[in-house]
Amino acid sequence: FSSRRRHTRYPLVTGVQTCALPIYDAAPEQVAESVYDVHIKPGILYQPHPAFAKDEKGQYRYLSLTREQLGDKRSPLQFEHQGTRELVAEDYVYALKRHATTRIETPIYAIFSQYVIGLADYAEQIKREDAKLLKGLPDDLRDKPFLDFRKWPLAGTSAPDKYTWRIRLKGKYPQWSYWMAMPFLAPLPWEADAFYAQPGMSENGLSLNQWPVGTGPFMMAEFERDRRHVLVRNPNFRGVPYPCEGMPGDKEAGLLDDCGKRMPFVDELYVTIEKERVPRKEKFRQGYLDVPEIERPEWGVEFTNDMDDSDDVKRQFQERGFKFPLSTDISNWYLGFNMLDPVVGKGDTPEQQVKNRKLRQAISIAVDWEEGYGRIFKYKGGVAAHGPVPPGLFGSREGQGDFHNPVTHVWKDGKPVRRPLEDAKRLLAEAGYPDGRDARTGKPLVLNYDFQRAITPEFKSENDWMVKQFAKLGIQLEIRATDFNQYMDKTLSGKHQIFWGGWLADYPDAENFLFLLYGPLGRSKNQGDNYANYANPEYDRLYLQLQSLEDGPAKQAVIDRMVAIVQDDAPWCFGYFPWGGLAFQPWVYNGKPSIMIRDMAQYYRVDPALRTRKLAEWNHPIRWPLALFAAAALALVWVARRSYRARETATARKPGALPAPKAA
Repeated sequence: FSSRRRHTRYPLVTGVQTCALPIYDAAPEQVAESVYDVHIKPGILYQPHPAFAKDEKGQYRYLSLTREQLGDKRSPLQFEHQGTRELVAEDYVYALKRHATTRIETPIYAIFSQYVIGLADYAEQIKREDAKLLKGLPDDLRDKPFLDFRKWPLAGTSAPDKYTWRIRLKGKYPQWSYWMAMPFLAPLPWEADAFYAQPGMSENGLSLNQWPVGTGPFMMAEFERDRRHVLVRNPNFRGVPYPCEGMPGDKEAGLLDDCGKRMPFVDELYVTIEKERVPRKEKFRQGYLDVPEIERPEWGVEFTNDMDDSDDVKRQFQERGFKFPLSTDISNWYLGFNMLDPVVGKGDTPEQQVKNRKLRQAISIAVDWEEGYGRIFKYKGGVAAHGPVPPGLFGSREGQGDFHNPVTHVWKDGKPVRRPLEDAKRLLAEAGYPDGRDARTGKPLVLNYDFQRAITPEFKSENDWMVKQFAKLGIQLEIRATDFNQYMDKTLSGKHQIFWGGWLADYPDAENFLFLLYGPLGRSKNQGDNYANYANPEYDRLYLQLQSLEDGPAKQAVIDRMVAIVQDDAPWCFGYFPWGGLAFQPWVYNGKPSIMIRDMAQYYRVDPALRTRKLAEWNHPIRWPLALFAAAALALVWVARRSYRARETATARKPGALPAPKAA
C-alpha cells in the first residue's frame, strides 16, 4: 500500500556553500548533499494483524512460532489475537533498508544506490550478514531466518525522532520526491517482516506478497489464488477527505461532487480472477462487474472501439449508461534501431553515419503510425508521437502550438501532416539504397525485425502491417520472432537490429523517458534500459543537467534540445502515445483513468440500489427454454409409455412353432 497522502514532505537541500538563493534554485555543483525530512502525522494506525498482538506481559504472541504451532493456518485472520500499533518513522527507515537485500525483488535498487548515501556499501554488508544466517542451511529453504535490518544502520536514512524520517542523498536529485510517493518506499513494520519469516509461513501461503500489512483504506480478507481476492475496509484507517480541486473539466464532469467527504466510500471489494477476456467483457455488459478491472487502462479504449464498430453495440452501451472516460496514457510505443548495427546503427565513418541516419529517417517517414494505430489497430491505438516525451508531463510539447517532428512531418493547415513517401524515397536513395536496393551490389535491402513474442493471430496482423510499411520503400522486413528470454539474450549481446519497444512511466517526469536514450545505460554494453544502444555526447551531457533541474524555463530548454537531437538522429521511429481509459457502470461514481494513482478504489462510490434495479432490468429470466424442456420431457414420457404398452399387448409365438419353409 502506497504511503502517499500519509504525510507532508518538507525537503531541505544543503550545499557546500552558503547561498542567498532559494534552496531549490541552488546550482547542482553547489550541492554536496540533499536532505529530505518527512514529518509523519501522529496517530496513524496499522490494520489489525497478528504480528502486532501482545500478551498481558507485553510480549509478542506470534513472533516465535514453531511449525506445529502454526498448524494449517492460511490467513492472518485465523489467528485468535489481532493487534495494531502506530505508524512511526522507523517503519520508513526499515523499508528503505530492505532494498539492500537479494531475498526480495528490488527493481529500483540500482537507482537508489546511486543517490542514497551508503546504500551500495550497505548492500555488501547485508549480503555478508545474510550469508552468516544461512550458513549450513539448505539452499532451497523456503522460510529463511529473519534478517533484522534494525541491527545495521544506514547512513542515508534515519529517524531523528518518532515522527521524522530523514533521507540523505548525494548531490541534487529533484526526482526523489516522486519516488517517495511510490510503493517502493511504503512503510514496513519490522514485526510483519519477522512474522512472515517463521517456519511454515511460505508453505501455507502466508507472506507479504499475499497478505500485506499497511495503514491504507483496505485490508486483505480473503485470498484464493487465481480465483478471488476480497478486501474489506480497514477499521483502523484514519479516513481522508475526497479532493475538492482537480484538473480542468473535472467539476463539470461531476468528479468533485463528493468534495470533503471521508473516503473510502465502499466497505468491501470483491476481485474475481477472470482469466479469459471475453467472459469478463460479457459480465461487465450484463452488470455483474462494476468495473472490468481496477487499474488496467485499456478497457475503456476497447469498449469505445466496440461502439465504433457496431451501431447495435453503441445503442446498447448508450442505453445502459456505461461510462468510458479516456485520456492519453503517460507511456509510449516506438520502433527502435540498434545503433551498434552496421546497417541501421550509427556507422563507423562520418560518411557512413550520415547515410545510416538518412536510412533511419526514411523508415521513420514511411511507417504511418496515424494509419496503423489510429485507424486500423484502434484497440491499441493512440496519438502519433513526435518525440519520446508523452503529453501531460512538464517539458512535453506534444499537441502544443506548432510542435512536430520536422524529420517526419510538415506543419500544414494548423496540424502536423506526415511527409510524402517521395521524401522518404529520396532519403533512402541518398543513404545508398535507391528503390530499396544496394546501389553498389544491386541486392535488395533486407532488414530484421526482432519481435519478442510468439506470432499469435493478434500479433500477426500487426507484423504484416509493419512489413507493408517497409515494403513501401522496397525494403524487405524479415520477422525474427523469439520468446522473451531469447530476445533478452539477443539484446544483451547486441545482435538485434530493429525492435519494438515501449515504456510506462515510473513517475511523471520527462527524465523518466529521456533516460531511455542515455548512452551509459546502453543495453548491450551496460545491461541498461537503452535498448537502442544510442550514444550522443551532447545528449548525454544535457541528460546529466536535466537530472538536477527543477521545473522551469531552464529545464524546458534542456528538454527541447534533447528532443531535437533525437528527432534528427532518429534512434527511434517514434510511434504513438496510447489512449488510456477505464470502464464504469452507471452506478459507479468518481471514476477517472490514471496510471499514476494506484489507490483509486478508495475514491469510487457505488449506488447499490441502482445496481440492483439495473441488474434485474438487464437480465430478465428467459423462460421459454423451460417450456421447451417440459414439452420434450412430455414427449419422452409419451414415447416410453407407448413402447411399454406395445410390448405388453404383443401376441406371443406358440411354443415349438416354426415358420413355414420357403419355396425352392
